[in-house]
Amino acid sequence: MESKLVTMKNSFGPSARAKCPRREFLQTASLAGTGIVVIGSRLHGAEGASSTSGRRIGFVDDNLDNYHSNVFLKALREPLKERGFTVSGCTGLQETPGRVWAEKNSVPYFDSAAALNTAVDFFMVLAPSTPETHLQLCRRVFPFRKPTYVDKTFAPDLAIAREIFALADQHGTPVQTTSALRYTNVQDQVRKLAPAKVEHMIAWGGGGSFAEYAIHPLELLVSVMGHEATALMRRGIGHRSQLLIDFTGDRTGVVNVYPQSNTPFAASVTTEKATLHLPVDSSKIFVNNASAILDFFTAGKPNIDRRESLLLMRLLDAAKDPRALKAFVPL
Repeated sequence: MESKLVTMKNSFGPSARAKCPRREFLQTASLAGTGIVVIGSRLHGAEGASSTSGRRIGFVDDNLDNYHSNVFLKALREPLKERGFTVSGCTGLQETPGRVWAEKNSVPYFDSAAALNTAVDFFMVLAPSTPETHLQLCRRVFPFRKPTYVDKTFAPDLAIAREIFALADQHGTPVQTTSALRYTNVQDQVRKLAPAKVEHMIAWGGGGSFAEYAIHPLELLVSVMGHEATALMRRGIGHRSQLLIDFTGDRTGVVNVYPQSNTPFAASVTTEKATLHLPVDSSKIFVNNASAILDFFTAGKPNIDRRESLLLMRLLDAAKDPRALKAFVPL
């Protein structure tokens, strides 16, 4: 099956983060066909600082000058502009680069989450490359009880993930988290297969490192297979890792993570009657993700099963367990 992978001319190639900044690493694949243009770290076509009350979003980040802040801002300003949401302000742990980013992109910068809260109705906690800052950032915004999206990877481990969810529940703050790989043509095709059940699935993904990018093919898998995984085994480390995952009902999954290689996202799904190989169309995933975030904000309640988000953290923890290199580790 792997030999049938279709090579996609995108930036999921061999560039390591040391050679290619995060904001450029995914740019070609995710922006193709969306009308989004990112030049350096400046987002062109920015609107003014004023926003429609009730649909105002605040970015909360570690260092605002990152790929996700750029692509989400541009998606909200262009492909999703008609939905009426605007980014009305931002704040970051790293103030100096945050202020530079804000000025370049015509987004008001606030020196604290409390000050930002007065100008927004929703929060997006970004920091996609530093999930170890997510709990700190969530502690700053959850007390305001406004719907909050937390970017991937949700937390550095399962224990912190549970602490973030517990904090949200304590304050009554709606929260959800996801990778953009939850919103692809793969899930669209799987829905068309109903009522046929997916009995086996394989996912492929590349990226800069296992630690930062394994979440993407795992999200692709879990969004299809659900939260009822029972065990994981890992084969290989470094630039070639394969995760074998058992699910209830005799279902199985395989996730191939090949950092620093030309490995486009793809999947195969197997039902009782057939196996389909599905290269991921990466051109729309960030716009689709942003659209789902707006659905969450509009409804005021999560549209992603929390159990799936917690399973992803259990899978990542199990993949780091040395025992998983020798045998299946119970989840």
